[in-house]
Amino acid sequence: MNGSCSSDQSGMDKERRNKRPASSKWIAASLAGVLWIMPVIGGELPLLQRGHASIAMAASSFTATKVSEEIITSGATKLKYKYTVTRSGSKASGLADVIRVDLNNPYVSIDVMTGKNGKLTTRQSTGGMAKETGAVAAVNGDYFNTSGEGAPIGGEVSGGTLVSTPSQLNGLYAFALTTDNKPVIDEFTFTGTVTAADGTQFPLSGVNKGAYSPEGGASAYSHFNAAYVYTDAWAAQDRPKNSSTSPTEVLVENGVITQISDKNTALKVTVPSGAYILRTHGTAAAFVADHLAVGQPLTVAYSLHSKTSGETMDPASLKMMIGGHTILVDKGKAAAFSRSVSSIGGYRARTALGYSADGRYVYVIAAEKNDNSSGMSLSELQSFMTSIGVYKGLNLDGGGSTTMVDRPLAETQTTLTFDTEYGTEQRSIVNGLGVYTNAPQGELKGIKISGSSVLLIGQTASYTLKGYDTYYNPIDVASANPSWKSSSGSVNVGGSQATAVKPGTATLTAASGSVSASIAVTVLGGDDLSSLKAGTASAPLKEGSVIAVPVTAVTKGGASISVPSSALKWEFVGFQGGVQDGKLSVNSVNPGVTTGYAIARYDGFSTAIVLTEAAAVPWEDFENVAYPIAFTTNVSGVQGTAAITDGSDNHAGKVLSLGYDMTAGTGKMYAYAQFNGTAGKSVPAAATSMTLDVMGDKSLNWLRAEFTDNSGATIYVDLAKAIDWTGWKTLNIDLTGSNMKFPATLKRLYVVNVEEGQDERAKTGAVAFDNIAFTMPSLSSEAGLKTGTAVMVIGQRTLTVNGTKKAIDSAPLVQNGTTYVPIRYVLDAFGGSAAWYPATRKIMVLRGSKALELTVNKKEFIINGKRQSSEVAPISLQGRTLVPLRLVSDQLGLTVKWEQKTKTVTIES
Repeated sequence: MNGSCSSDQSGMDKERRNKRPASSKWIAASLAGVLWIMPVIGGELPLLQRGHASIAMAASSFTATKVSEEIITSGATKLKYKYTVTRSGSKASGLADVIRVDLNNPYVSIDVMTGKNGKLTTRQSTGGMAKETGAVAAVNGDYFNTSGEGAPIGGEVSGGTLVSTPSQLNGLYAFALTTDNKPVIDEFTFTGTVTAADGTQFPLSGVNKGAYSPEGGASAYSHFNAAYVYTDAWAAQDRPKNSSTSPTEVLVENGVITQISDKNTALKVTVPSGAYILRTHGTAAAFVADHLAVGQPLTVAYSLHSKTSGETMDPASLKMMIGGHTILVDKGKAAAFSRSVSSIGGYRARTALGYSADGRYVYVIAAEKNDNSSGMSLSELQSFMTSIGVYKGLNLDGGGSTTMVDRPLAETQTTLTFDTEYGTEQRSIVNGLGVYTNAPQGELKGIKISGSSVLLIGQTASYTLKGYDTYYNPIDVASANPSWKSSSGSVNVGGSQATAVKPGTATLTAASGSVSASIAVTVLGGDDLSSLKAGTASAPLKEGSVIAVPVTAVTKGGASISVPSSALKWEFVGFQGGVQDGKLSVNSVNPGVTTGYAIARYDGFSTAIVLTEAAAVPWEDFENVAYPIAFTTNVSGVQGTAAITDGSDNHAGKVLSLGYDMTAGTGKMYAYAQFNGTAGKSVPAAATSMTLDVMGDKSLNWLRAEFTDNSGATIYVDLAKAIDWTGWKTLNIDLTGSNMKFPATLKRLYVVNVEEGQDERAKTGAVAFDNIAFTMPSLSSEAGLKTGTAVMVIGQRTLTVNGTKKAIDSAPLVQNGTTYVPIRYVLDAFGGSAAWYPATRKIMVLRGSKALELTVNKKEFIINGKRQSSEVAPISLQGRTLVPLRLVSDQLGLTVKWEQKTKTVTIES
């Protein structure tokens, strides 16, 4: 991930080479994405469809348009495409990213990255491997058995050294680069022999392979009656695990046998550096017993073979090789799938690799599946690949494994090119493909300003000036003392520090010698926001309370920005307090107040935190559970437990533990913790949010809750789209969009293992729950509000509340079909308060859990931090401010009736 900025660029190349795995006689590989699991003796054979699929039908409606092109380094360019496609009569769109590598460029190369420190069975994220090896760009690689140690299914050559051999499976293609830089995509097989000192030979089945079910062989078990070599690139002591066989192992150092294990017993060592272990079983173990002895030499020979041409290939003739799955493109057209793709179907993130017809360009391809992109089917991927010039290409591991990183221009580290299916979470995988530069240091070619292009008023941000040389690699410019300036008064600049002063735009320009760069900075005002949201919507109104109150602004364009404390002004209603370092402190509560408000304002845009005596009502802490809790599932093969157990860490009391084992199940599988049989447990009043502590297992499974509401409808609430953490974590769940009718009952908390991409999630695990609470405004902020009936007559300065008439100083009126009333008297009748801010001509109305901000003569209003618009606006007449009755009553939960004949307005609560 690091690109050197030193003056000795040749040293930078040396540093990169040193970070990559050291070349030895053997090096091992890795794969990604479960295709099968090796069965134990007597178990079922894995359900893996064999044989060729029908010719893939290319997506005829598919179109792709390039939206950007950026140079990563000399010889490597990142291209982003937007694609559109018709699926079942509906339009879908998405994004795909391509790193195009020019093999004619002497300064760029590609190679395989393997686990940690170049070792198999270690696993690491794509970004982690790129950082470790010094890659300037990278993508995830081969398929692998996620329940195995972490070795690739296909063959791997890295740094010119064989790491792992192809598995005996049909239709799996690999990408290779020869020593003369010629790209090759083919289906390869492996042959090898072990030769004893007496000249006797035994066939070698592979190098550094996990257990799998071979196709077309004499046994369903890869290691049965077979000999395998494990090198020092295999880090695990199991060689391999779950092999259904007991080995006899031979340690070979410097070509000489130094140890032979007892029969059916593995050597209790990892492979020493520079050595290898011959792992044998059955007839292969008999070969060891009959022909090998400590102190004798042992020779191993091997070669690769093309299935399509029959040509024999010495692994030493390859710079690199990485395995994949089906072929996708051949001779510039969509090819028939070479293997069943039923397990990798659907619209997913995709990874692929291909090359151009002239062999000059390698295309490293990733299709995105995230909030901005709908993913691709395999046939759509074929269409995309042919549209960008791929002559021959294959499929790499996709789905949640799909990860691309690249080093932006002038930067020294790689970053995620796009969000994965799990957000910024990167799966740990066995190998990947890295792009490397060995260019010498060139002259300064350009500079780039890095920093935020959007600021909030009062926010101070730092900007960095970074340079790139004639080979588009980073070069140090900090010592040149660049000058900085701002084009407008919206932003003040001092050195590389910029402070936003007022709404508007400014261009920040930095110059270093004859080279300069600029960045446009927009300072957002309140009018640019669509919402302002506090991370905590409600809090306890209690002296001494301290509550974290992070505030996020959402622009009208949909971007979310954390609002710095310096950009906010706070007002407190009903209590005395303060906010410092993002935390709200309640110093004292005003006498008689049961509901308070902390109002945060940014350039006139407001949001409010409602503080009540019962902000979050404790619902269940599992300390004294008097009802049954049981485990249930939707699939007979799924097993598990749901029980109250002792907690751990800071949850030392009782917790609800849910353990599950879905390995014997199929399809979409659920593991439920069920409350009180089929009855559930009641949530008695309208809840706006739910909080609970969850101990995660990083299974990447889906976590949900199931409610039954007052109408009998089943309501499903997402707690976490992916359980991507371990240990305890507090989840805050917004219930306002659930349309749940209360009172309701919580029936079940549960884990879901969905069918799509099932290989990427753990089928066994355990989670726990504690401290479930609901925010129920009717039990807190709404509890003390007045109810009753108020009557006003248009043009009359009287108000009748629950039969009692009183004088008011401003009469309601009708103007252009809209009824306007003095809001203060409505609030006097039904509870709440209103404040007038003459400088901004705003009215802040507070009632219960509602904070409503209106502006005279503006149709836009803000309710609980969200900008909305009405057909009418508040008005000012003869020094009095009147508000549209219908607008205010709807927002505050009041009911209005109009009697045309008597011009009477009746308001009820």
